[in-house]
Amino acid sequence: MGDSTVWTLAIAAVTGGTAVLASWVTSRGSARAARIQAETAARSQRAERLRESRRTAYLDLIEQAHRMGELYWDISAKLRLPASDERSRGLDELHDLEVAEYAKIRRCARVVELEGPPSAAAAALALQKATGPFYEALKCGMTDGADCREEFDAAYTPFWAALERFVHAARGAHQTG
Repeated sequence: MGDSTVWTLAIAAVTGGTAVLASWVTSRGSARAARIQAETAARSQRAERLRESRRTAYLDLIEQAHRMGELYWDISAKLRLPASDERSRGLDELHDLEVAEYAKIRRCARVVELEGPPSAAAAALALQKATGPFYEALKCGMTDGADCREEFDAAYTPFWAALERFVHAARGAHQTG
């Protein structure tokens, strides 16, 4: 009876040890699976946040470019008027608006540059720079007797083309990101 008790205890010990070992292995596997699942979910959330922040940055820049375009149409209309004190005052006011709106488009372009990717950032900065000819033509038009309508109107095509290139780059970045 002594041998059978020893064997029973040995089998019980081995069975218990196996159960503890199996439980330990299972818990390690479960913990690893849970960690992998949590990491995957975190990566997915980060990717979605990046996608949304980029989308917002792209839309803000596009919206600001359209505001600039509307302002440029107002400036074009004022430049068509004959030289007068009223025209000069109007151009001064529009110049101040252009400077304020440029600050906004510059900020939007910098946010796109920060958010990336490089193709969208480069297109955003090119769009920002496409506002320069308008500014230079307006400064010229603010001097007495200067006619810069042709220079101002010639700036539209490169500006809208830069906006189209940005939209194309943003679309590509948004679809791949």
